[in-house]
Amino acid sequence: MKNWIFIVVGASLLWAPGTLRASSFATEVIDYEPGEGFAKDWATGAGFTKTGSILGPPSSVTQGEFGGPVTPFSPPYLLDQILSIGKGGQVTVKFDRPIRNESLNPFGLDFIVFGAAGFTITNGDFTGGGITDGSLFGQAEGGTRVSVSNDGETWFVLNSELAPAIDGYYPTDGSGDADVPVNPALGVAEIAEAGLAKLKELYGGSAGGTGFDLDWATDADGEPVSLGQAQFVRLEVLSGRAEIDALSDVRPKTAPLGWHYESFATNPLANGWMLHGDESLFEWDAEAGALEVTWNSEKPNSYF
Repeated sequence: MKNWIFIVVGASLLWAPGTLRASSFATEVIDYEPGEGFAKDWATGAGFTKTGSILGPPSSVTQGEFGGPVTPFSPPYLLDQILSIGKGGQVTVKFDRPIRNESLNPFGLDFIVFGAAGFTITNGDFTGGGITDGSLFGQAEGGTRVSVSNDGETWFVLNSELAPAIDGYYPTDGSGDADVPVNPALGVAEIAEAGLAKLKELYGGSAGGTGFDLDWATDADGEPVSLGQAQFVRLEVLSGRAEIDALSDVRPKTAPLGWHYESFATNPLANGWMLHGDESLFEWDAEAGALEVTWNSEKPNSYF
């Protein structure tokens, strides 16, 4: 029997940047296999194999003589910005807190993978007035596979018929919000003839990237599974190669006022919840899988 706690939350409690939310990016590389044919720097021959390059937020600026702001026309390309995965290779990362299968996530997407693809400029203007037809350069052209896990041991593959390839749509806009996905319905028809200003408008404030839904998870038999959260993500390249810049956890939309239903079947403090007030009023019972709350009107307001 689950012990449910019903909490009325306002927008300020559901999301307050920098206070209630842990890091929304991958913070640790658990394993990396570069595979065959991973990218190498043309000038030095060094491989794009620095695993630390995919930790933290996606690139916003490319340093150096030929650098500048990262835009959908000008993707990251330096050795310390992207990680390359060749055929048969993979990278497994861990997030600071679990990715939640949250109904309030925009477009139902739960996490985002940022690559190194860019939109092709078709009008010859590379000085800031570029126009695209929606085609890409530098994208992954082979097959990819995305898997998720909550404990790093049991893995679930995202349905390949639903999950898009990594390192493709949508090229990164470094000035956008990396926790907000692009509307996946946005396609070539809408993007064709768009310049940078129009692309930013179409992105709706997002930093781009490819969005994924935990609802696409399947078991070893290919059957759908109900997955409430995942803290590990594995990106595999089955053919060709792909470049990765970052991974992020989608931020839920806020509601003016609503009910949030939480069983607290797992320790909330281990799942990204933050406690404000008197900690002694709350105790999580691991054996019962429940949160015990002591009500005391003499104490100041305390909440998760």
